[in-house]
Amino acid sequence: MNSRHLIIASAIAGLFTLGLSGQAFAAKVSMEKCAGIAKAGKNDCGTATSSCAGTAKKDNEANAWIYVPKGTCEKIAGGKVVTK
Repeated sequence: MNSRHLIIASAIAGLFTLGLSGQAFAAKVSMEKCAGIAKAGKNDCGTATSSCAGTAKKDNEANAWIYVPKGTCEKIAGGKVVTK
């Protein structure tokens, strides 16, 4: 194996390692629904006028929510934890 192949193989192995560790981290982080902070069309789901993701018509709709790491929502101005 020449040095070029070794570099490419090492880079690919590194990417796989990063991907797997990122998934493990995401699985350990608790998430919560946070309403009132989503940009138009970027909500995860559920508004008073629709039940589908990506359908918020304007920024910061009070009932359009996105998932954020637990404890983050209360730190964001306008954010409200959805408990339902």
